[in-house]
Amino acid sequence: QVQLVESGGGLVQAGGSLRLSCAASGGTFSSYAMAWFRQAPGRQRDFVAHVRSSGRTTYYSDSVKGRFTISRDNAKNAMYLQMNSLKPEDTAVYYCAADSRSYYGDSYRTPTNYHYWGQGTQVTVSS
Repeated sequence: QVQLVESGGGLVQAGGSLRLSCAASGGTFSSYAMAWFRQAPGRQRDFVAHVRSSGRTTYYSDSVKGRFTISRDNAKNAMYLQMNSLKPEDTAVYYCAADSRSYYGDSYRTPTNYHYWGQGTQVTVSS
């Protein structure tokens, strides 16, 4: 059983930066693929970024590519999301997710393909 706890959210002006963290416990962190999703009010939960268990392969949504960077530190059981050049449309609750499965094609983009979830952290970008 894996527990995930996000932190690092807050209020920032457009153009600013934030770094989100996801701390994991209760499992073999290095065997899990990890991802960030976000959900704005009234909207579905959207894929943001994914990192494979080794940390060497990453994927991003088109909306954040070039601005956000996903990374992980398997020695610290932690995953991160560095968010730069933030825009008001980035405002959402950000969730980290984990699963031990292997992903094929673009299945990493689907929230139901992750078994473990954190409680979320709010990111608000003001214009």
